[in-house]
Amino acid sequence: MSGTRGTRRTGRRLWRWRRNPLRRHDDVVEAWVLLVMWVVIVVGGAIAGAVTALAADQEFARQRADRQAVRAVLLTDVPLGTSSAGSESYRAPGQVRWTAPDGTTRTGRTLVSTGLRSGSTVTVWQDRHGVLTTEPPGATEAAVEAGLFGTAAALGFAGLAFGTGALARWRLDRHRYAQWDAEWDLVGPRWDQKTG
Repeated sequence: MSGTRGTRRTGRRLWRWRRNPLRRHDDVVEAWVLLVMWVVIVVGGAIAGAVTALAADQEFARQRADRQAVRAVLLTDVPLGTSSAGSESYRAPGQVRWTAPDGTTRTGRTLVSTGLRSGSTVTVWQDRHGVLTTEPPGATEAAVEAGLFGTAAALGFAGLAFGTGALARWRLDRHRYAQWDAEWDLVGPRWDQKTG
């Protein structure tokens, strides 16, 4: 019994592909639009997600290779921040001095832990040119972020493809409504005649 029900469901889904005297040209076009839309969503979404995740992962790897941690001296006091949660892990901007890869001494502002006094040693991150930068994401964090970027790209691409398919189906519906109106204009007056 359940096999018959499943066959009926499949038959209803595939009715546009079967020969049928009631099937219109627009029904065939809609079937092709749906097929192409789902192929584009599945294949294109997977490709967009994979390419985006790979590009993000390569960028994070480049950042890890380009940036290096260096010891710096804090030039200003960084007062202890107030915390509503009671944690002391807040960071605030502080003036620091460090040595660039070319051997020059540089100064700049970066985020450091609060509660430190002038003269404290802190770890800062610099690029290969000696410019202060943020800490690059670790391998695990980079993999998670790359996965999120890939998922977002796949969903965005799928949404665009779905929207395009929905727009095409809407235009087909409008065309069908116009055809029905034209047919009703021909048939409707005949129904108004009284018999008898």
